[in-house]
Amino acid sequence: SDEPIDVRELIERSIQAFGGHTYVANIVVDATSTARLKGNRAEIETVIVNLLSNALRYTPADGQITIGWRSGEDGADLVVADTGEGIDPEHIPRLTERFFRIDKGRSREDGGVGLGLAIVKHVLARHEAELFVTSAPGVGSEFRCHFPVERLSVPDPTQLS
Repeated sequence: SDEPIDVRELIERSIQAFGGHTYVANIVVDATSTARLKGNRAEIETVIVNLLSNALRYTPADGQITIGWRSGEDGADLVVADTGEGIDPEHIPRLTERFFRIDKGRSREDGGVGLGLAIVKHVLARHEAELFVTSAPGVGSEFRCHFPVERLSVPDPTQLS
């Protein structure tokens, strides 16, 4: 069932789930919005964790991952951007297919995108949201989940003192 989710708190919790790993990229939170998202908390957490684990997998330890939550008149964006190896433009349309793997030579244990993004896309569809992927090889990637404004509940102004 849908509830107003404190996305910033969920981001912090999700990052802690990856805490304690050495040799991973630095994760920076850039959450400028206090808007809450009406949705399924466990599902939205799955989206964050999947996007973060993908970013960590493809970003070197000296790289940076930025996870953002921002909102405006047209809705809100949950964004995970990295300075990793990037994705060839021709692969981007197929990223959310189940089991699509960029490098066919990699074993299952080594990851590859696998099911993660298919799950992300499915959850976003349930929340009337869309996934936009932009990437440049050698520069990094950005995964932006856009939620419509109807999905936001602006916090009670009395909390903003």
